[in-house]
Amino acid sequence: MTDATQLITGVDFVAVSTHDLPKAVEFYGTTLGLERSVYLEERNYAEFETGNMTLSVIDAEKMGMEHHPMRSGIALHVDDVQATRATLEERGVKFDNDTYDTGVCHMAVFNDPDGNTLMLHHRYAPRPPRS
Repeated sequence: MTDATQLITGVDFVAVSTHDLPKAVEFYGTTLGLERSVYLEERNYAEFETGNMTLSVIDAEKMGMEHHPMRSGIALHVDDVQATRATLEERGVKFDNDTYDTGVCHMAVFNDPDGNTLMLHHRYAPRPPRS
């Protein structure tokens, strides 16, 4: 192995903690419209596909861990932040602020029913060159 060998090649899943798995399944599957690939209520988790990463929604306390909402956020790629935001608002999602325009992307921040921070994200400008 040389220094140029990349050991980590991707992210397979991110765990998202919940206190109420059926309610979380409804939110991620119906409200957000994500494809559910696994739902094992007796094993305290469900998985949803985003296209390039799986969201593993877990009842952490029933798995022997502490429930800690993710506050740093998961950026969910969408083609049109404003249109997707409008659809989600019609479905009852409350957004934290106005949609951000950073000069390279649009972002709209909201929370799931357990307080995990999520955001709609669309990059409209190319990434800067790597340094």
